[in-house]
Amino acid sequence: MNRELTYNLNDEENKTIIAFLKEKGYSIPILQNLKSNPTDVLLDGEPGFLNRIIKNRINLTVMIRETQKSDYISSNIPLDILYEDDDLIIINKAADMPIHPSINHQEGTLANALTYYYRNESSPFIYRCLNRLDKNTTGITVVAKNPLSSAILSQQMKNDNIHRTYYAVVSGIIDSPGVINAPIARASNSIITREVNFKEGQEAITEYEPLKVSDNNTLIKCTLKTGRTHQIRVHMSYIGHPLVGDFLYGNTDKTSVSGRQLLHAGEIAFTHPITGDKMLITAPLPEDFGELRILLP
Repeated sequence: MNRELTYNLNDEENKTIIAFLKEKGYSIPILQNLKSNPTDVLLDGEPGFLNRIIKNRINLTVMIRETQKSDYISSNIPLDILYEDDDLIIINKAADMPIHPSINHQEGTLANALTYYYRNESSPFIYRCLNRLDKNTTGITVVAKNPLSSAILSQQMKNDNIHRTYYAVVSGIIDSPGVINAPIARASNSIITREVNFKEGQEAITEYEPLKVSDNNTLIKCTLKTGRTHQIRVHMSYIGHPLVGDFLYGNTDKTSVSGRQLLHAGEIAFTHPITGDKMLITAPLPEDFGELRILLP
């Protein structure tokens, strides 16, 4: 979506517009687009070419335009919206909802749902999902609504400045916290499954803490120090406590599940890409956690 931003320049001296915008997190593609459209940058109301000095100026206004449009089928699917502003929308994703369409699954995804949700917007909607949850993992999913918020959040993710907390129900009793430091690689016989592999795997570190026990299952809180595919599922299976309902990684008890691995993205903390505010978003544990549900802070 298009986004117009105005900056107060009272404290800026002897700096070019492009240097100022780079400090604000503008990516090279955004700057290139602004360079091609100088009327989208106004310095005190006048066209502001990016190499102009901003000394003794008051306001800089920048119009960030979408140059493409997501070509997804529009699907009227209810959304549990935890937070929304001009730059972000944060969804509590339901189970059985893929993040993106695939060749054999063109509808029923979060991308389809948001395409419908923004169908009447005056500027194009591009689907930019920052954290990709598995189809049957529930919880917090962050989507950037414009190129700038996407670029800044992506850099935060790269720099490990976005902190995510997950909750899972695992088989067996865990009575003390621990850290799993075991590299993860794609399993040799699968394009989906991952495994612990100390020779070829990438570094993967999971911290976990038991919170509640019921019927030989334990609710745990997990903090990821890395972000590997299926990391929590692989690591908990590796130490002999696969997630309840996770048939892909070794749980064979089909009597106590709701048809999915019991994994939930419950908290996320980050800095707002535009305002700089500290953000903490929580999503309540889903009902299929049963007796192991707790109230999140």
